[in-house]
Amino acid sequence: MSHHFGEIRQLGYVVHDIEAAMDYWSKTLGVGPWYYNPKVPIVNYRYDGERYEPHNSVALANSGFVQVELIQTRNDVPSMYRDFLRAGHTGLQHVAYWTERYDADVERLLAQGFKPKMSGEVGERGRFIYFDTEYHPGTVIELSEVAGPKGKMFDLIRESSKTWDGNTDPVRPFPDLSRL
Repeated sequence: MSHHFGEIRQLGYVVHDIEAAMDYWSKTLGVGPWYYNPKVPIVNYRYDGERYEPHNSVALANSGFVQVELIQTRNDVPSMYRDFLRAGHTGLQHVAYWTERYDADVERLLAQGFKPKMSGEVGERGRFIYFDTEYHPGTVIELSEVAGPKGKMFDLIRESSKTWDGNTDPVRPFPDLSRL
């Protein structure tokens, strides 16, 4: 457990082909079911302080307590994912910590010297921030707010992984965050 952030709750993998990655993770590694969104509804997105409109596809599944996130960029908007790919990497890009005290945690981390690089929101009270910590591939730190519907979706994904038989509906649509 990190003394700065708590428990790692998510491992974020940047991939070139998200459909192939979901297939591999479910069939070869037995991880699933995957909740897939071909275009994540990110609002208030910023990269290095500038606003952009990213088009990212994301798939989420749990392996026990830890959530696995697969990310494929679909446009050329500046992002840490694009930077990772341009550096010749694929695979683990970030680790995420979850919080219900987003404002207080961000303030504390900024005071400790962490520098924001990328941020946005997915659903109500679903803010996220990535810090400029990629000193080694796979070590970017994301802080993700889970106080709203996104947190409920993460609970649903974790619970469904506990009873998944390894075959039935390996890829499922994201639930509608406005209804959670």
